[in-house]
Amino acid sequence: MAGLMLPRTFHKVVLPKGNAWPSVAKRYVAAETVRQLLQTELDGIKEAGTWKNERVITSRQGSVISVKGQQAKILNFCANNYLGLSSHPAVVEAGKKALDTHGAGLSSVRFICGTQDIHKELEQKLARFHGKEDAILYISCFDANAGIFEVLLGADDAVLSDELNHASIIDGIRLCKAKRYRYKHMDIADLESQLKDAQSNRVRLIATDGVFSMDGNVSKLPQILSLARKYEALVFVDECHATGFFGKTGRGTEEYHGVTVDIINSTLGKALGGAAGGYTAGSRELIALLRQRSRPYLFSNTLPPPVVACASKALDLVMENPDLPKKVLSNTKRFRSKMKDAGFNLSGDPEHPICPVMLGDARLASSFADEMLERGIYVIGFSYPVVPKGKARIRVQISAAHSEQDIDRAVDAFVQIGRKLKVIT
Repeated sequence: MAGLMLPRTFHKVVLPKGNAWPSVAKRYVAAETVRQLLQTELDGIKEAGTWKNERVITSRQGSVISVKGQQAKILNFCANNYLGLSSHPAVVEAGKKALDTHGAGLSSVRFICGTQDIHKELEQKLARFHGKEDAILYISCFDANAGIFEVLLGADDAVLSDELNHASIIDGIRLCKAKRYRYKHMDIADLESQLKDAQSNRVRLIATDGVFSMDGNVSKLPQILSLARKYEALVFVDECHATGFFGKTGRGTEEYHGVTVDIINSTLGKALGGAAGGYTAGSRELIALLRQRSRPYLFSNTLPPPVVACASKALDLVMENPDLPKKVLSNTKRFRSKMKDAGFNLSGDPEHPICPVMLGDARLASSFADEMLERGIYVIGFSYPVVPKGKARIRVQISAAHSEQDIDRAVDAFVQIGRKLKVIT
């Protein structure tokens, strides 16, 4: 045992006697080796300039927030709070009432004793909102995406997925036994080629984000549905960055394009209250089978009653007030127009409130975001592995809660820092 390098915490351990000692020593040597490997990986992230710091908010979520270390109030331009409903008084009050009437949580999964009347009511409301036969709630949309593919698809089936789909779709597809195809991002010709290859499969499912969150690109649903009819395929759409605020009345990319898809997965954790929760909306038979077989649904505690009540009230506000999506759109157009006039390169759909300001360099994106915070604007630099190498950006997200003055102040800060850092002239 001479020369053995023991971990720093080894002196705290009561060492066993006899023959047990060599195995314990090996175990701690292995632990120290892993510790060093992890530290090397962490050092590499910092060296590459892609380290992600977590800023601490000390207020409720909103268009104006308090941030630890900052004396003044900060304008928030990087939340998924697209409608400003995360701290809306009516939404908050609905959660408080549910605490009194239905408790903090259910300590159970749905099929044991985790289903309340408000869960069923919200599912029915979501189904009506999307024009589907039924809906099923999950603790998050990540869980909804993890729970659908292995239930719907077997070894005789095929799933065709856009290469830039959200990580939760990718992980969900990995859990199923279907043959997997990955088509080039929004490339309809490549999708058709792969649909031809998949014709021998029993069921063909095309899976796509409705809006791709890092780029703000809206999927080409009309063309996808045309191919789906031609090659007898189903269409699944993740609507997390569309539900509630995109389209004339907030019905998402279906409404934006004037089409109907087979299955929608979406979230309650963004525009619809911003707390947590996800769901699947589709045919009555699909939802019934998910209740019987979907593992995240069967083995995770049910959505807490206050969250259900908040989301339900937020959905009511969306359905009662079509001006909310209109405000998101007008704010988006104002921001994009002014930023392009200033010389910035923005990607994404011109009508979608995800407005990526493309910078390219990871360090530049991080430094730019830090300087924005010093000027009272909360944005975050995105870099690898969240986005591809060489495509670092600041992803600005516009909300109905922003005023025109808020938009102009953010643009002014971008222009000042852009000139300082030589991003624009």
